[in-house]
Amino acid sequence: MTDVRVPLLDLKAQYETIRGEVRSSIDRVMGSQRFILGPEVEGLEQEIAEYSKCRHAVGVSSGTDALLVALMALDIKPGDEVITTPYTFFATAGAIARLGATPVFVDIDPGTYNIDPAKIESRITGRTRAVIPVHLFGQMAGMAEIVDIARRRKLYVIEDVAQAIGSEIGNSRAGSIGHFGVFSFYPTKNLGGIGDGGMVTSNDPELAERVRLLRQHGSHMKNYHHGVVGGNFRLDAIQAAVLRVKLKYLDRWTEARRRNAARYRELLNSIAGVQLPVESPGSRHIYNQFVIRTGNRDALRSHLQECGIGTEVYYPLPLHLQPCFNDLGYKEGDLPVSEAAAHESLALPIYPELTPEMQQVVAEAILEFEQKGS
Repeated sequence: MTDVRVPLLDLKAQYETIRGEVRSSIDRVMGSQRFILGPEVEGLEQEIAEYSKCRHAVGVSSGTDALLVALMALDIKPGDEVITTPYTFFATAGAIARLGATPVFVDIDPGTYNIDPAKIESRITGRTRAVIPVHLFGQMAGMAEIVDIARRRKLYVIEDVAQAIGSEIGNSRAGSIGHFGVFSFYPTKNLGGIGDGGMVTSNDPELAERVRLLRQHGSHMKNYHHGVVGGNFRLDAIQAAVLRVKLKYLDRWTEARRRNAARYRELLNSIAGVQLPVESPGSRHIYNQFVIRTGNRDALRSHLQECGIGTEVYYPLPLHLQPCFNDLGYKEGDLPVSEAAAHESLALPIYPELTPEMQQVVAEAILEFEQKGS
């Protein structure tokens, strides 16, 4: 092994390539002294809508708030049920619960880690109002099947695109298929800001307008007059300006991630104890994370840490087993595919600036671990 250290993510390396443009964009906002909404946010909204092949985009304060305001726009309320996956970041289900509605968890596909469409319909009741498929790790869920179910059962669909901006199935981009797409610009995302930020996309002008109303305390056309009770979900202009710089490079960075994923496949394909990510036919996986599976996950992670290699576990405890959802009545064994993924999955470094030498170091460390165990 070499002395090369491989962090899970290196945002400083990315910043060095665009430092001048980012600082100029911040200076532009400082010069304008317009910090909340305004032309920078409007510009980003137009660019994200075009990029995601949607008619409308509404900038909001975070990915979590994007989920929350989308649910509010659909009038999700206490007593309603919303179907989603237990294998995702907490915000997906947390936003449902914050409105007093009930998250109903459906197990995942073992290859893609996304919600299994074949298991959705059996969980629909008379109280079900919506489905939130999460495009996990950068790959879209089976939207054709999900939308078909939703149309037949008269349900709303909110795509959680937090990890998947620019991902595709066929000619459709993430966020353009459901009633809403919700995006996160958290700094670690493929398109990350310098703080929190989010976006809601829609092809329905009335739903998009309702999100615009709700993001500003239910007031839109006339100051201090409120038609509904909303919240403070506004996107900062500085975040929008920085994101507009980064958006120009997003496809370049995505292709670098995809090249790195292909290189990992070449390097790791022969290691019997490691299962590589599945890329669905006809899809564009944008690899927010490159997640492998192994029965010795925790030991492998410790070994990689000793070798100076950063990793992360997404996610160690599925949402249906989280203490805050004990009252929903789930128990261990109810959603076995999600539970197995929680015990076996491990994310490796995949960021665009990762070099072939660094990937070689990762592969050699994994091979060394597997050989010791065999």
